[in-house]
Amino acid sequence: MEDLPTDPGLRPRITNYSPNDQDQVRRAYLLAGPCQPRDHAFPQKIFGNKLRRFNKDWFGLYSSWLEYSVSKDSAYCLCCYLFKPDIGDQAGGDSFVGEGFSNWKKNDRLQSHVGGSNSAHNQAVAKCQDLLKQKQHIQTVFEKQAKQDEDDYLIRLNAAIDCIRFLLRQGIAFRGHDESENSSNRGNYLELLKFFADHNDEVKAVAFRNAPQNVKLTSPDVQQDIVTAAARETLKVIVEKIGDALFSILVDEARDISVKEQMAVVVRYIDKKGNVIERFVGIEHVSSTSAISLKEAVEKLFSRLGLSISKLRGQGYDGASNMQGEFNGLKALILKDNPSAYYVWCFAHQLQLALVAVAKNHEDIAMMFFVTNNVVNVVGASSKRRDILRGKHAAKVVEALNVGELASGQGLNQETNLKRPGDTRWGSHYGTLVSLITMFEAVIDVLEIVRMEGPKGDQRTMARMLLGSMQSFEFAFTLHLMRSILAITSELSQALQRQDQDIVNAISLVELSKKRLQHMRDEGWQSLFEVVSTFCEKNEIIVPNMNERFIAQGKGKRKAPIIINLHHYQVEIFYNVIDMQLLELKTRFDEGSSELLLCVACLTPSNSFFSFDKDKLIRLAEFYPEDFPQWRF
Repeated sequence: MEDLPTDPGLRPRITNYSPNDQDQVRRAYLLAGPCQPRDHAFPQKIFGNKLRRFNKDWFGLYSSWLEYSVSKDSAYCLCCYLFKPDIGDQAGGDSFVGEGFSNWKKNDRLQSHVGGSNSAHNQAVAKCQDLLKQKQHIQTVFEKQAKQDEDDYLIRLNAAIDCIRFLLRQGIAFRGHDESENSSNRGNYLELLKFFADHNDEVKAVAFRNAPQNVKLTSPDVQQDIVTAAARETLKVIVEKIGDALFSILVDEARDISVKEQMAVVVRYIDKKGNVIERFVGIEHVSSTSAISLKEAVEKLFSRLGLSISKLRGQGYDGASNMQGEFNGLKALILKDNPSAYYVWCFAHQLQLALVAVAKNHEDIAMMFFVTNNVVNVVGASSKRRDILRGKHAAKVVEALNVGELASGQGLNQETNLKRPGDTRWGSHYGTLVSLITMFEAVIDVLEIVRMEGPKGDQRTMARMLLGSMQSFEFAFTLHLMRSILAITSELSQALQRQDQDIVNAISLVELSKKRLQHMRDEGWQSLFEVVSTFCEKNEIIVPNMNERFIAQGKGKRKAPIIINLHHYQVEIFYNVIDMQLLELKTRFDEGSSELLLCVACLTPSNSFFSFDKDKLIRLAEFYPEDFPQWRF
């Protein structure tokens, strides 16, 4: 619009412009006004025997439409140029539009050009006036409506983003089972957005039924798009904060509910203040769990986030061979590309695997856990059975309080239930064993009810089998043995899973757990046997004579070794299980990874460099007196 020629003699016809641009061109000329160079020295022309020229006073008489072209020394009509229809010679034909009017002798033609009220000139003037009335112009109406739609859309979008941010921060599901308009609960997102609209008149005026059908911003696709945008912005901030700093990664893979292998990746780095920051950066789908596939997924994620594997200084995985294998595992493949990416095994996971190894490798312990899991499944199969269990246990507690076997007081004898162990959290088995020992009598009563009144024959058979297994000395002994072992490692397990982990404290707890297990092996047999014997007498379980021959249930007597009960329970179970636990702890928590972590633990950020914490070094010397002098910091 800034390049439109102002001289009417140099203008192209209005029809030469695109139909989409003509009104914009017309409006620009009308806002600029007619071209009237009043200070111009108008040239003279000979008409007959007189010199004549354009009179600038004519601008005053016809100020709204008369124009003068300096280049062609001719007069023009701005309104007719903009809107004159093609009507031949009427009202001066094309003289005031195309060629221009320059016959200064016949100046009455200016008035005749105006014509009557319905002349072509006056029709063009009316169209000019209508065009200048912006509020009545169709384009103005369209623009006003478009602006209003844009404002309404932004209100809806901001409300949707606010609701989605709330759900994301709280980790709450979005979708509902029934999201139809007649549903009483349409899901967290729609219900939260409705609540927002009900308490905000501005949002209520443009949301749900007041919104156009195609921009309600309530569909699952829109929700997913906003969530994806939020994830990208969050990742962008995380990567910006990492910058050029060195970092480490924690990787684990698992199968989701759709039976797809997913790999979760977490990065750890130190910020400018010396704080260790841990951030989850994504879940990557992997076609297989081979080390090569996992490495390709890691590289793909790094490439998308703009991270370099050359900045990697640590890697942590679980104990699977495809993750930490010495030759072909993910650890080894990354070390080939970056030898500085040191591998450190997760301490909490190491402890879990140590407990799993004992449970799987010892037949009697494996049988005890098998029976325990089935007891939890049978007793907790219905709410009715759980209510019976709580009622039976409450009655036993009241009876024990009356006879003085239990002490009463604030916080004591709280209502409890049989805890279900987690398959991937072996630390949860400790709570299961404790609750089973506490509620043993009530559990036996419930199993008796199932055996007599169970709805199906297989449940009755299972209850009968469990009763026979639980009411044996071997089950009671292994139950109390593993309860004692897990009690020792429970504190260590909780310490290793703390978010604000103190590495020095964790390693000291590892050593303390080893010492307590060793002390239990050396001094704990008699006390354990007395506890088990008392438990058996209370629950009418036969305690075998430790000096008689041991007869294993379900095994032939001819091939069975001739041993006494004391040897079986003390050597084959008590000593063997504790030795296995000690061996696993020593194997899992090897000196290499421990010393590496200890060195890192003693580093204290100080301005732009790291120094060693003297107090931590002193604490380490207490647990490693023989190795401490060999360390050179």
